[in-house]
Amino acid sequence: MRHVARPLLLVLALAACPQPERADDTTPAAETAAAAAVTPPAWSRDAVIYEVNVRQFTPEGTLAALQRHLPRLDSLGVDILWLMPVQPIGKLNRKGPLGSYYSIADYTAINPEHGTEADFRAFVDAAHAQGMKVILDWVANHTAFDHPWATEHRAWYELRPDGSIMNARDNEGRETDWTDVAELNYAEPAMRRAMIAEMRWWLDSMDVDGFRCDVALGVPDDFWAEARTALEAARPELFMLAEAEHPRVHAWFDMTYGWELHHLLNEIAQGKKGTGELDAYFARQDSAYGPDAYRMYFTSNHDENSWQGTEFERMGDNHQAAFVLAATARGSMPLLYTGQEASLRKRLRFFEKDTVDWSGPSLAGFYRSLFELKERQPALHNGAAGGPQATLRTDGGDRVYAFTRTRGDNTVLVAVNFGDAPARVAYQGLSRPGEYTDWFARSRVPLAADGRLEIPAHGYRVLVR
Repeated sequence: MRHVARPLLLVLALAACPQPERADDTTPAAETAAAAAVTPPAWSRDAVIYEVNVRQFTPEGTLAALQRHLPRLDSLGVDILWLMPVQPIGKLNRKGPLGSYYSIADYTAINPEHGTEADFRAFVDAAHAQGMKVILDWVANHTAFDHPWATEHRAWYELRPDGSIMNARDNEGRETDWTDVAELNYAEPAMRRAMIAEMRWWLDSMDVDGFRCDVALGVPDDFWAEARTALEAARPELFMLAEAEHPRVHAWFDMTYGWELHHLLNEIAQGKKGTGELDAYFARQDSAYGPDAYRMYFTSNHDENSWQGTEFERMGDNHQAAFVLAATARGSMPLLYTGQEASLRKRLRFFEKDTVDWSGPSLAGFYRSLFELKERQPALHNGAAGGPQATLRTDGGDRVYAFTRTRGDNTVLVAVNFGDAPARVAYQGLSRPGEYTDWFARSRVPLAADGRLEIPAHGYRVLVR
């Protein structure tokens, strides 16, 4: 989520993305939360997720126009469609001509720029008919200043000493200059009940399958416990994604953000860090997160694209190698953002219309192959359904990284090369030697326990058995 003006991009983007508590927290509380993680629905075990920027997806910016893209998204292998907020946007203190999606003026209505309730329901029905799930971005931390609650229930908001309503706080509890959004007061039981009822409306009336919850660490844990219980009673196969990175959040959410890996991949792609950092990262995840804690890994999303730059800006020629690693790592459910499959090379403006250019070089085949890989290889399934990850020792230096994942008689070997030159690396300790299939080349490759592997510059090899 962003509500910042252009001159403040870097400062506030860095403040909003990292979480106040580290993702590698291994305190007893973190370990207890990880052990008590919710069990994700069975349908999500081989799922991948796609973020839909409704405003920018089509020239019309409507749900009806978006619906026409569903067959293409289905053919891409997408399983979950995450819609950025579709509710009316506040006008008071609005940023830019159209405002931020995350300044909600009415939780249970459709922004007329996108269409009607009937249009939304038709979109969900059509997505379901093609086998896809739909989750809605939910902004529980704050509302627009002209949301009806601001006048009808002033006590439902955090107030300054002079009695005025506060701007939203950041993840560390400090008031921000997000002047278009007002901080809600979770000490008010009536507000909590109303918030859960608004979420329930989308399950009952619009048939959504769950929520992506914005600024999740800005909302008290016990609210999420209440909400999960209430919503799951209505939708037993509910799916919840938290914009947060902490083990304890998995007590209520199926999936959290993998910001730490994302930032690490940016630095590796830029040559600022070596691939040796990845072993330490994955070791921290294994110690802090339970086996069924889904992590959402990505090379872009709406925040990154608009405020930090496209994957081409941040990762250069290594953007595909980074996505291969993110899509195949233990615990990962990969995210694809609007336009990535068409090599979107511009930062989409956040507060105004800025339609995606879909005419760029297609990467649909690349992403489709990876999503098919994830679906067909049990070792790569999400959470506890997938196989453990073991680093494969190589002499490739700090630009090469290789690992295997195995479940039952299925093994997947992934090797990535962030270097400028092709690498012919020696490896040791392959636990399951034999004949493999190169997933992208569709060729047979015999692999010994110790041998050599060729990896293209800024490239990857994925071998399956």
